[in-house]
Amino acid sequence: MTTRKIFVLDTSVLLYDKTSIHSFPGNDVVIPLKVLDELDRFKDKPNLVGENARYINRYLDNLRQIGQLDKSVVIEGSDQTIRIEIHTQENELIPTSLDARSADNIILGTALYLANTQDARPLIVVTKDINLRVKCDALGLAAEDYYKDHVEVAESGFYEGVGSIQLNNEQLEKLFKDGSVEVSSPDLLENQLIIGTGPAGQSALAIKRDTHLRNMGNPENHLSTVIKLQPRNKEQSFALWLLSEPSIPLVSITGIAGSGKTFLTLMAGLAALIDGKYERIVITRSIEPVGRDLGYLPGSLDEKIRPWLAPIMDNVRHAFKDVTYFQCMIDKGQIEIAPLAYIRGRTFNNAFIIVDEAQNATVHELKTIITRVGKDSKIVLLGDVEQVDTPYIDSRSNGLTITVEKFKGHRLTGHINLKKGQRSDLASAAADIL
Repeated sequence: MTTRKIFVLDTSVLLYDKTSIHSFPGNDVVIPLKVLDELDRFKDKPNLVGENARYINRYLDNLRQIGQLDKSVVIEGSDQTIRIEIHTQENELIPTSLDARSADNIILGTALYLANTQDARPLIVVTKDINLRVKCDALGLAAEDYYKDHVEVAESGFYEGVGSIQLNNEQLEKLFKDGSVEVSSPDLLENQLIIGTGPAGQSALAIKRDTHLRNMGNPENHLSTVIKLQPRNKEQSFALWLLSEPSIPLVSITGIAGSGKTFLTLMAGLAALIDGKYERIVITRSIEPVGRDLGYLPGSLDEKIRPWLAPIMDNVRHAFKDVTYFQCMIDKGQIEIAPLAYIRGRTFNNAFIIVDEAQNATVHELKTIITRVGKDSKIVLLGDVEQVDTPYIDSRSNGLTITVEKFKGHRLTGHINLKKGQRSDLASAAADIL
């Protein structure tokens, strides 16, 4: 028989995922009173964090109709209980070297109090805060991350979107002549980009569609005659094919800095816009500053977001040696900048949507964005999963990694990892050496 456990939930978990309060069936969930005080600070926020805080507050308010929150309220259908713990005794249990007024330390004091007064059942503090987990361990408390959104990564590493297969001469000839060849390989995933190798060393670039390999050929790119855009390696060829394929509405591109993620995507979007395939390009990104937050920057919303557009403008300047036409497209509404915090409730029809720095978004934020995609639209997620700047998430728990891993093999999605830097020899060397 499985032993019931006591899980003490930190504020960071509830703000990260509102469904976390329901995620411990068969166990007892304890929410320290200080957590409610912290939730109150976020309830007025217009973003996803504010929504999560309001949801938890409303849910706990509804639980009051079932029983007293300072007692264990049984959640119907899950054999889970929830209660609010008001005792802390932080002055007695927390070492004097820690600030007893700190919210984290008050929550820590609640966990220590429970560990000293409850029965012998396992007690675990669940928090996204790395430092709080370290403190718990130092004080003899079991602590762990919130693992619901973590993905299991194969020993070979993250999914890169590329596979290989051996083909005989007849299959290769059919692939080149007819454009596709039927293959039987359970290891190949739908929309996986395949390098088919023949017995004499010849090769072909293809994509797995249903039970066939489809010859990728030359990626369609209307702007190639204008900016001389040519893929510099097979991964970039795969990326351009995915970006121009209308039957794949969700594309994810990962890779090191300078590998061409943003440049290829922006150029493909502009090509499709000029060709009339889409009515507008929508650019959004997770705002995770190194210094001051977005709200402290002066000016209107457009002026506030302009510093975050610098990478986009750099790519436009590199391609066209000028940004005037790009600015005109923004003024005419053909290119729209949509801050992530204000994207909820919108619908993007007939649009090419670019989500830059997607590794800094949580899976819940990316879900919000992807569910905004309307008819005849395409969304592209870009990022480097090894450069996560957002607190509480890492290379395995960020939204980009989770989206790639959960969607791999789905007929509506495609993924490619760009391994080689193209910015400059120095940039590539720095990525490897530093």
